[in-house]
This record gives sequence, structure tokens and C-alpha cells, in this order.
Amino acid sequence: MSSSPVGSHAVVIGAGMGGLAAAAAVADHFDRVTVLDRDSLPLAPSHRSGTPQSRHVHVLLAGGLQALCELLPGFEDDLLAAGAVPLRGGIDVRTERPGFDPFPVRDLSMRVYAMSRPRLEFTVRERLRKTKNVEIRSLARVTEIVPGPDGSKATGVRFVEQDGTAGLFASDLIIDSSGRGAPTIALLKATDRQEPEETQIGVDVGYTTARYRIPSGQRNPWKAVLHLPDAPATSRGAFLYPMEGDKWIVALGGRGDEKPPGDEAGFLRWARLLRTPTVSDAISGAERIDDLVRYSFPKSVRRHFARLRSFPAGLLPLGDAICVFNPVYGQGMTVAAQEAVLLRRLLGEASGSTALSPRLAEDFFAGVESILETPWAMAALPDLVFPRATGDRPNDFAQTLQFGAAVTRLAAREPDVHKIMAEVGNLLRPRSAYREPELMRRVLAEMTVR
Repeated sequence: MSSSPVGSHAVVIGAGMGGLAAAAAVADHFDRVTVLDRDSLPLAPSHRSGTPQSRHVHVLLAGGLQALCELLPGFEDDLLAAGAVPLRGGIDVRTERPGFDPFPVRDLSMRVYAMSRPRLEFTVRERLRKTKNVEIRSLARVTEIVPGPDGSKATGVRFVEQDGTAGLFASDLIIDSSGRGAPTIALLKATDRQEPEETQIGVDVGYTTARYRIPSGQRNPWKAVLHLPDAPATSRGAFLYPMEGDKWIVALGGRGDEKPPGDEAGFLRWARLLRTPTVSDAISGAERIDDLVRYSFPKSVRRHFARLRSFPAGLLPLGDAICVFNPVYGQGMTVAAQEAVLLRRLLGEASGSTALSPRLAEDFFAGVESILETPWAMAALPDLVFPRATGDRPNDFAQTLQFGAAVTRLAAREPDVHKIMAEVGNLLRPRSAYREPELMRRVLAEMTVR
């Protein structure tokens, strides 16, 4: 803990990945940190109702791994000890893109880890349980963020425990990582403040997930498969990732009337409709070890808190409370972890002060806008390719798509461009990397050729 904390008590709403990352971020800057979650938090890696997607594929991008390792030094060792499967970027994941089945295999000097969502969350939670000034309380449902007398500040959190006992925690900082940010929106309404503007993209995505035991003796040259759809002609895509315990988790996804079915025969039949037989061949002789599960996602939503003229002091939303991404791009956990790193940096800049900066929310929201720019664009542009997707398409939409296609063609031929594309895709670098003069020259030349 910091020798000069900026506050006595910080409360985090939600013990998902965003809330856990936030707790790690603030632990050095407050005497006490309390994480409240309405769920029963299991004492071993297992699914829980508060994470409805926990049975599906979850990806921690390299940018997210970097962020969590900064928040929790040694975290990579924790993942290995938990049975996570290391994946070498460009080598272990067979990436199938339209026109490139597969994309060239190259060592991109990048490593990520594949595991189930429950195992990842449990690993982070166990690290935090060992932090002396952090308490994680389960079965505690937050009912209200309490404003001060004049409404200028959030001063505490009311909650109800499983037996109906009501509680109140006074706090210097509240971090709302509750998922959809309902407590924050309720406080804005209660204090007669404007709600943040929203940008929405209707995607109508659905996917079905199955788990398989990896066949003994399988000799595939890959550990994972990413099959990207040939948009806009079809939305059919697939993920096949390893997980702890020598298992595969396989998700088939599509949009509108191309969503995969939930029965085994239909699942296998749908897999055979993919552009390549890679996934279908892998699972056709494998043993399925769990029920098929389905999930639907209607729209991506980005809240523009930075545009608000007034926001209560002592409160910050984080993660999905700010931006809900289309989950097929695997960005949510990484972005939440990066937001937590931003918060930690801002608190560190106040080192020596005994109170929170009055500019904390303003500075945090400005930093979050920078964090969101790359992942939002990388998800929004491919989503808006589909004619039935709803949302405003930028005026230069067609040119931007042409630019992206040129980058992809260059990346297939030139290893340095492939590495840049992978780093941007893993949120290690901003999308502005594509605008660096030398690369820009090469991309524009490629566009001219076509």
C-alpha cells in the first residue's frame, strides 16, 4: 500500500474481470478496498450466474495480459500454474481470413494464454484475496450509490446481503464495474444530471459453444483456430481454442438467420458450412464433454461520459459500464484491464496528496476515450459491413474498408506489417500506427495497385 494513501476506503461494485482489475489498481492508494458482488463466488473455478457468457470462449488479448501483469506482478506465472495454454502469436493460432486460408505462419514475438473464463477469473480473484487490504464480499447486492447532501459527490454504497440484512459503506471512491452501469445511471438521475450520450451498433449476433476432449495423438500443426467470415456475403465464423485440462472450446457464430443451432446434429452440420473444413474435421471425431450452450448479443453500446458537463466526484464507471463490445472480437476484458491501469496511473500521479484529485473523473474519462478509440473502430467497422447492422457509417466508410484490405494484403506478404497488424489487433498499439508515414506510403501504393 502507498505510504500516503489518497483515501481511506474504496468500494468496487462487481467482482468480474473489470472489478477485480480495478481493485488491484486502487489497492496501493487506499487503506481499505471492498469488492461487492451479488453472486456467490465459488472457491474453485466454476461457472456463476453473474457471468452469463462464462461457458463461451473468452480471449485475453496480449494488451490485456500486459495490463494485468502490470497490476499483478508475476501474473503470467499464475496463469501457467493454473494450467493456461500458452499460444505463440502468429504460430500457434491458425488464422483463416477470406483469401488467406490460412494466413502466413510467422513468429510475431507475442504470447497469450488460453483458458476458460472461470479459471481466469478465479486466478485473479485468488491473487486479490492475498492482498491484505482488499476484501471481496459475495452475496452482497448493491442497491444504491449514496450522494452527499448537495449531490456533488458520491459518498457511499448501500447493499443488501443474502439474508436481507441491509448495509452501508462510506467511501472515498466508488468504482462501478457492475456490468451495465445501472448504479451510476441511477445516481445521475437522482442528482438531476444528464445521462451520457450513447453510440449504438445493432449487430444481432448469436453463437453456440461446445467443449470437447482433445483427441489423444492429434497431430495438428496449430493449437487454436480463428475462422473469420467472408463478409458481407456470410457472417459464419468460428473459434476453436484450447483450455486447461486438455480440452477444446469451440464456438460457431453468425448473425440474423445464420445463427448456429443448439442441437448437436445441427451444430456439426453448421460447422461443415464454413469456408474451410479445419474446425469441422477437428471436432468430427472428438468427444463432446458438456452441453451445447447458446448466446445472443443484440448491440454494442458506447457511453460518452467525457461529454458530460457534470459528474459526481468520488465515482467512476469502468468496463462494460462505459462500453459494451460485440464479444466476438474478444476485447472487453482487455479494455477493462487497460482502464484499470489508467486509473492506477492517475492515482499514482496524486502521490503525496491525502485526497483524490478534483479532476480524477475528467482525466479518467479523457483517458478512456483514447483507450476505446482503437477497439471500438476495430469492432464497429467490420460490424457495419453487414447491411442489416444498424448504426451510423462514417462518410469515408468505403475508403476505410479499402485501406484495411490493403493492410491485410501487405501483412500477408511482409512480416513487419503482419507484426504491426497483430499488435494493433491485440491492443498493444493504437490504430494510429497504420498512419505512420512509411507504412502509409506502402498502404496507399497497395491501394493504387488494386
